[in-house]
Amino acid sequence: MILQHKFVTNIPDHLEDCVLYISIEHCTAIHKCICGRGNEVVTPFSPTGWSLTFDGITISLNPSIGNWNFGCKSHYWIKNSKVKFAKPWSEKEIRKVKKKGRKKRKRFFSKSPNSFSCFWGL
Repeated sequence: MILQHKFVTNIPDHLEDCVLYISIEHCTAIHKCICGRGNEVVTPFSPTGWSLTFDGITISLNPSIGNWNFGCKSHYWIKNSKVKFAKPWSEKEIRKVKKKGRKKRKRFFSKSPNSFSCFWGL
């Protein structure tokens, strides 16, 4: 599956299927879950969240997207505008990666609470 991308200032009210909307101003991207159920997947850009690579033609997000809170529990990568599905994760693996993310965010923001200003406009 190939995703198109659109750079936007604000996220539109209606999301198209197979389109990744990217707002640099709001440090985020959003798309409909690849599973087809229509859930909106938000991937905020930050030192502890996702990063975006745009090579002039294609887009990539890192790390993978794990929709653990959705019924589908879909897990995939977006690399060079292509969706690559990852193996399903167990509940134990999901808990472990969520815990690791919380620790990473806590460590980052406790060291430099004012260094990340994208969302707060500082």
